[in-house]
Amino acid sequence: MTTRQAALSLYRRSLKLALDWAVHRHLWRGQALYIRSLFEANKKVTDPRQQRALLAETEKLLESWKHPDPYVPPTAPGGSKFERNLPSPILDPPPHHANGH
Repeated sequence: MTTRQAALSLYRRSLKLALDWAVHRHLWRGQALYIRSLFEANKKVTDPRQQRALLAETEKLLESWKHPDPYVPPTAPGGSKFERNLPSPILDPPPHHANGH
């Protein structure tokens, strides 16, 4: 993965992480603009060593800001409406016959 691809991946992940903390778009928008300004501020860095250090620092920061209960859209797997109408599980196994049939 190139440095540019890694930076774009971190940028996307940081925007998604911000959505976990501010579900409403009007609150998230200000955070998104701030995140964009942080990435733009380091856009001109060309030294590979410095780029790697910035990427590692951002990775650590994202890890520390992870939400303990991330937002899951209702219709996504794990969401409140996902597979809502599945048949109920059978709790009692069928009785076994003594003769093995």
